[in-house]
Amino acid sequence: QVQLVESGGGLAQPGGSLTLSCAASGFSLEGFGIGWFRQAPGKEREWVSIISANTPASRHTYSVRGRFSISRDKVANRVDLVMNDLKPEDTAVYYCAAGRDLDVYYSDYDIEEGRYEYWGQGTQVTVSS
Repeated sequence: QVQLVESGGGLAQPGGSLTLSCAASGFSLEGFGIGWFRQAPGKEREWVSIISANTPASRHTYSVRGRFSISRDKVANRVDLVMNDLKPEDTAVYYCAAGRDLDVYYSDYDIEEGRYEYWGQGTQVTVSS
């Protein structure tokens, strides 16, 4: 069964850190760009980060730049999102998604949800004191 599973969500204090993982089963993440999206209560889902399918490139939305980083573990068939200096406005359900041959384009192309073929079910991140 082809699926993506997110893990690592939970409760963090402002200024704290969490690491989210996106693990694939039933297929290899090699050749897939992996994006992270989030949806806060009452808001539309928004793109957060992407790591390229075929290059080392990655990029993040402005609000998390310098705080979040994304990396790929090819052996574990997993992509991690390290979130530092968390803020209450980071509270959301976080989703990972896989787009076949999707590289970083530094444009709206690589953040369009339709570019992503597989989606996880999401993991809740709550930042609160």
